[in-house]
Amino acid sequence: MVRLPLTPAEVERGQRLGALLRRARGERSMLDIALDARVSPETLRKIESGRVATPAFPTIAAIADVLGLSLDAVWAEINLLEPGAGPVGPGRHARGQLTS
Repeated sequence: MVRLPLTPAEVERGQRLGALLRRARGERSMLDIALDARVSPETLRKIESGRVATPAFPTIAAIADVLGLSLDAVWAEINLLEPGAGPVGPGRHARGQLTS
């Protein structure tokens, strides 16, 4: 399977996600958060740095749970819309394609 290159919007969304997780982690150790979320510290580091812009949903759900973040709050933070951009809602992928 060929992986499509990320769009600039997806890269930016990944950066917002990383910034949100870093802020929520605060002074807590990356190692402690990663272990509590049952992900590798390297995975958490890559997500926080924006190197993994589209992490798997269960990974984000686990990290958000450990950090005390609701998934609604995470979704709202990372999907800030640019002027003229349509919403990404049920039935649509981030690239605006309809799901079947």
